[in-house]
Amino acid sequence: MPRTPIVTDAAPAAIGPYSQGMRSGSLVFTSGQLPATADGNLITDDIPAAARQSLENVRAVLMAAGVSLDHVVKVTVFLRDMTDFAAVNEVYATYFGDPAPTRSCVQVARLPKDAPLEIEAIAVRP
Repeated sequence: MPRTPIVTDAAPAAIGPYSQGMRSGSLVFTSGQLPATADGNLITDDIPAAARQSLENVRAVLMAAGVSLDHVVKVTVFLRDMTDFAAVNEVYATYFGDPAPTRSCVQVARLPKDAPLEIEAIAVRP
């Protein structure tokens, strides 16, 4: 099945050899989105703001692929510190309706640029 890279100026550019997103058939995959603005300013000191920015970046990549957060079926959240779980959940709940997509949330030793979190998603195109 052919793969189509997804590129948008509305989210930060990739900081390594990967695509912001990829479409294959009806599936859309976002790369992990750090809490950085489109011009690369990283949010590190405010977890709710960081979660919002990462989710806005996920939304931007999905929109570039022609889908929305309503099409997301799976999300993975990577946290530097699991004590941020509740704060991230509060923000996360405002982005996804009912039923919410499936999700995994894990604490990791370190993220690129020492970011406090990273979020990726998988969506299905109608």
